[in-house]
Amino acid sequence: MARNLEPKGKIVRRFGINIFGSDKFNKILDRKPNMPGKDSSYKRKKSSVYGTQLMEKQKLKFMYGLLERQFRKYFKLAARTKGITGENLIEILERRLDNVVYRMHIGSTRDQARQLVGHRHILVNDKIVDIPSYQVKDGDRISVKEKSLSNVMIKESLKKVGTTGVVPWVDVNADSCSGTFKQAPRRNEIPDLAGINEQLVVELYSK
Repeated sequence: MARNLEPKGKIVRRFGINIFGSDKFNKILDRKPNMPGKDSSYKRKKSSVYGTQLMEKQKLKFMYGLLERQFRKYFKLAARTKGITGENLIEILERRLDNVVYRMHIGSTRDQARQLVGHRHILVNDKIVDIPSYQVKDGDRISVKEKSLSNVMIKESLKKVGTTGVVPWVDVNADSCSGTFKQAPRRNEIPDLAGINEQLVVELYSK
């Protein structure tokens, strides 16, 4: 599967916010708040309307690990769905199986969660699903298949359940490496979207 290979540290420095969630990127931003290739005296230029809209789209694409073609497909689906297009888009992204595995701390990053799904470690309602973009439904049970329960990567990631907790729209049992996707989150429940304005993405694609 094609994916962006640009170093994530450079990506968060370019945007000026930590779109990947990990504390290590907060440390990078504290240490190097300037844009890549620019010294500390450089001041970010004010973007045009188009540039600002494009930046917001890029933030979402990089956050959820998507390329343009798939992201555009999600936007078209969101636009056809009843309701507010921007919120519909966020819901579609949050329902991706790789994202749900990440939210449950079965994978420590979305990249790792995508790998776990693709390598057939993850079950949805007791059936193997190896498609990262699979749309999880309300009430679906997500679990790790029995042969993968000893996976060190999964065990290490699930330790975060006890230290940082989980988002309110999933239930997780770290002992059984399983949980339930209760429902799609409300926009204001998603803390790592605080620095993103998805309405600008809607405006960009609506031109």
